[in-house]
Amino acid sequence: MVDAGISCREIERRMKRLDLDIKNVKAVFISHEHTDHISGLPVLTKKYQLPVYITHATLNYSRLKLQKHLVQSFSLQQPIVIGGLCVTAFPKFHDAADPYSFVISCNQIKVGVFTDIGVPCKNLIKHFTQCHAAFLEANYDETMLEEGRYPYYLKNRIRGGNGHLSNKQALELFADHRAAFMSHLFLSHLSKNNNCPELVEQLFAAHAKGVKMIIASRYRETEVYHITNSTIPVPVVRRIPSQQLVFAFA
Repeated sequence: MVDAGISCREIERRMKRLDLDIKNVKAVFISHEHTDHISGLPVLTKKYQLPVYITHATLNYSRLKLQKHLVQSFSLQQPIVIGGLCVTAFPKFHDAADPYSFVISCNQIKVGVFTDIGVPCKNLIKHFTQCHAAFLEANYDETMLEEGRYPYYLKNRIRGGNGHLSNKQALELFADHRAAFMSHLFLSHLSKNNNCPELVEQLFAAHAKGVKMIIASRYRETEVYHITNSTIPVPVVRRIPSQQLVFAFA
């Protein structure tokens, strides 16, 4: 699991509706200390005794009270193996103490988790080009942000290079750097006040070129998808061949 920004109870509900057993979760990786990424973590990890992979700086700034035996650190570009998955972290631009994005791989299939990014840096581009699927931030529409009610300092924080990716930035990253074998793109972390799911869907659909576009809702779980090496989408089934990676995003 990457981040736990909703309550443990809500995570349990969403996984149950997807027919996923939360006891199959073996670890949680934390990208940064902002509340919307860690608020459910203490209860979740204590209840299920899950190891938490978090950097020292993020832990210090988070003020989380975690059981010490559950805390594990991770380092830049040093893969961590959890069961059959290999998780690699790399730094990103965001206004947090020590923020990271993640790439999860299994049998040469790679899925990226790329949110809370101020600018599409070289690290992001490098890893994005290797992904069969990606969970990519499309946080705000530039016009909606400019004309919206947010104070000026907050608008500058969001668009200032250490905040979030706009729809335009995310689309440029996808259009210019997606791999020919990419099959799924999950557009995520949409602002409640400065974006519109229908707008994002329309914008990206025009450039999909065979990639399945999914808009991740802030209010409910996204259905389960199979990510394979094939360019042909595989129907969802519950018996999972070993060469496939399965992701469900809360």
